[in-house]
Amino acid sequence: MQDLTIRELRVTRLELPWPEDPWLTGHPLGAMRNLIVVDITTQSGITGMGYLHLLNLPLQDVIARCIEAMAPQVIGRDATEVEAIWQALWRSTLTAGGGGVTMMAQSAIDIALWDVVGRAAGMPLHRLWGHHQARIPIYGSGCFRGTRGDGMIAKAQHFVGQGYTAIKMQVAHIGDWREDVQNVRRMREALGPDIDIMIDVNMGWTADVAIHAGRRIQEYDVYWLEEPVLPDDHAGYLRCAEALDMRIVGGETHFGRAGLKPFFEHPRLPILQPDPMRGGLTELRKIATVADTWGMTMAPHLFPELNVHLLASIPNAAWAEQMGLLDDLWVQRPVIEAGFITAPETPGHGLAFRPEVLRDYRIGGQA
Repeated sequence: MQDLTIRELRVTRLELPWPEDPWLTGHPLGAMRNLIVVDITTQSGITGMGYLHLLNLPLQDVIARCIEAMAPQVIGRDATEVEAIWQALWRSTLTAGGGGVTMMAQSAIDIALWDVVGRAAGMPLHRLWGHHQARIPIYGSGCFRGTRGDGMIAKAQHFVGQGYTAIKMQVAHIGDWREDVQNVRRMREALGPDIDIMIDVNMGWTADVAIHAGRRIQEYDVYWLEEPVLPDDHAGYLRCAEALDMRIVGGETHFGRAGLKPFFEHPRLPILQPDPMRGGLTELRKIATVADTWGMTMAPHLFPELNVHLLASIPNAAWAEQMGLLDDLWVQRPVIEAGFITAPETPGHGLAFRPEVLRDYRIGGQA
């Protein structure tokens, strides 16, 4: 038996430039990539890694300090006590959080714990959790509104040329809804009838604007309309779902099962998109189970290199999302080809940052 008592929890902050990739032009995610990495090491020497990519959220230092404050509740426990540790961290911060930065902090710890457990068992997480399928459909995301209509179409065609059968473009925030409708029309004309088009509003509309614009957009055979309204406007989500003849989806900015509860109580959204950074893998698995109970499928937000394990282990997987934001950082990442991502067979989540990434771009702490 391996001694999985946790002896160390280490936090590393990274700030990295974006890769020189022309297809990332126009993204709204800040001048640099900000990441938080958590390494949990056991007495037997097994180390698991968790990470957060904060996108454009300017809270790297705050979340890192939250993780450090949680460390005493983790060190000395057995790493297999994933559920008990999750509950302890959640309850200890409930009066000051229950979501937000505290849940993001414990999510990084949760991801690292599951990596330890998988490595100790010698199994990839999708097999540890009960394997269902090895290959999951994946769509090409990141047709950024900042590149305007021509740029979004060019990137979508780039994805199609790589074998993707579905892409996601953005609307709202730039221009008005009429321009958005024309961009969707042009996208459909450029891609033809056989490529699925997802649309991301990124919370840029009110329900009435979403319904008004959506009635025109749905004419172009749109696969889904994502995050049409702010995350706490559950009534707005339901109004959109009832008024429009296309899928209304969301969930990436909701925290855990509690944040998604209204969607379970009023199951109008056919697909949920929770983010592993807002509850960890423990909460993501629970959301998937409850969603399956209500006939909902899962298309979790970003991080396909991590989410592939959840999707490969559940019966209600719909899509993985590929934007390529971190592809250049890994020693090895899951294979994506012909519009599918294949779950890896390496123990744990199978991810490791390239040594030079941890060496050259850390700020504070130790790598």
